[in-house]
Amino acid sequence: MIDLAQNGENGNVALKDIAARQQISKKYLEIIVRDLVKGGMLEGISGKGGGYRLCRKPEDYTIFEIIEIMEGTLAPVACLEDNARACPLAPGCHTLPLWKEYYQLTHDFFSGKRLSDLIK
Repeated sequence: MIDLAQNGENGNVALKDIAARQQISKKYLEIIVRDLVKGGMLEGISGKGGGYRLCRKPEDYTIFEIIEIMEGTLAPVACLEDNARACPLAPGCHTLPLWKEYYQLTHDFFSGKRLSDLIK
């Protein structure tokens, strides 16, 4: 994402170029890019002049959303995940407030950081 933000101003960026600059295997990069395209973060164009580009401006991406696309939920316990079923133990759970606070801190930290912050 950082490489595309830095190098995609003039159009699509080829995976082989990203792989070379970032010293990442092109095969591994294909897996990463597939998830980012599926998550609506990138657009891929096939053929001559093809490659990948960001769907939005770098300042419109939060680090939180990028991490969740790539890693899944950052919720530290299942009962805090989006659309989690109500936990019958929640009212008496002694650790739930701790996990809620931790998750809120994590969410706020990564939501407050933008892709554009990483390229400045």
